[in-house]
Amino acid sequence: MTAAPLQVLVVSLGATSGLRAADEQFAQSLRRAGAEVRVAVARRPREVRTFALTDLAWALAARSAARSALAQRPADAVVYSSVTAALGWVRPGAIRFDAPARANRPGRHGVWQRPLERRRLREAPVLIPWSAAAASEAGPCADPARVVVLPVAVQASGPAAATRDIAAISYIANPYKKGTDRVLAAWRQARRAGEELILAGAELDVREPGVRVAGRLAPAAYRALVRRARVFVCAPRREDYGLAQLEALADGCRLVTSFAPGPYVALELARTLDPRLVGDDLAAALRLALDAPPDDYAARARGLLAPFAPEAVDAVVAQRLLDRLRAIG
Repeated sequence: MTAAPLQVLVVSLGATSGLRAADEQFAQSLRRAGAEVRVAVARRPREVRTFALTDLAWALAARSAARSALAQRPADAVVYSSVTAALGWVRPGAIRFDAPARANRPGRHGVWQRPLERRRLREAPVLIPWSAAAASEAGPCADPARVVVLPVAVQASGPAAATRDIAAISYIANPYKKGTDRVLAAWRQARRAGEELILAGAELDVREPGVRVAGRLAPAAYRALVRRARVFVCAPRREDYGLAQLEALADGCRLVTSFAPGPYVALELARTLDPRLVGDDLAAALRLALDAPPDDYAARARGLLAPFAPEAVDAVVAQRLLDRLRAIG
């Protein structure tokens, strides 16, 4: 007799378009492994003044979404996508995260979240960090016996553009965190006549030569711009993963970045590909990247991205994660 498919509920915080896309991708991977999956997305709460209240509002929204979904239909396993989504959990479940919340909420900003986060990470039957570095940041709460590292799948978004007519592009969904001020300062030094920097992912009032704000774009439209760019540049103040950077590498861009704390997966790849393009002198790195003649950079990047390919991620889900989730019930 064939076993019934595993019923999985993914509780998605969905605070950003990137997180929503990553959660849907995760759900599709589970489905390809044979599970039946529903995604419950938390309703965005109203804006509040402090990080502590923001986390509380999102945790309650995730709890409400999970409770409503479970009332409609039971699940064998629940996966909370982000530590914040798990803070108010309705029942124990797996926790999938790009970084522990305490790393983004230091000092008074995490006064109530930190002890509850440690408790949730200890109680979760399965932990699904996006990277080994994220698991390390969680410290002793992330018992290796309960950890399944599962990256977000990354692949080229389409055929390479015949001409890369955009000099540089930067993704600025959170301008302060992404270091957009640093990128602009470097661009002013590095730019030559006729070169253009595109800022995508947020509406920002920037009026200076050689800079164009593309604003918020549909994923396909954004990736189409990336395929036309020669360089992806960023200077994050902290980076929890670096998905936009990995996507840029998949689409053939050279990656120019400063160092940043956090489980910045793309950073090590960038250093391996060309260490001259990584560092504090962003303007000099930009000029090097823009002036570089064609070589095997893109081909080497594709090789380094092999562990992030959809088929590689699917293999981890099918061979390691599904049985762990089945044991939850």
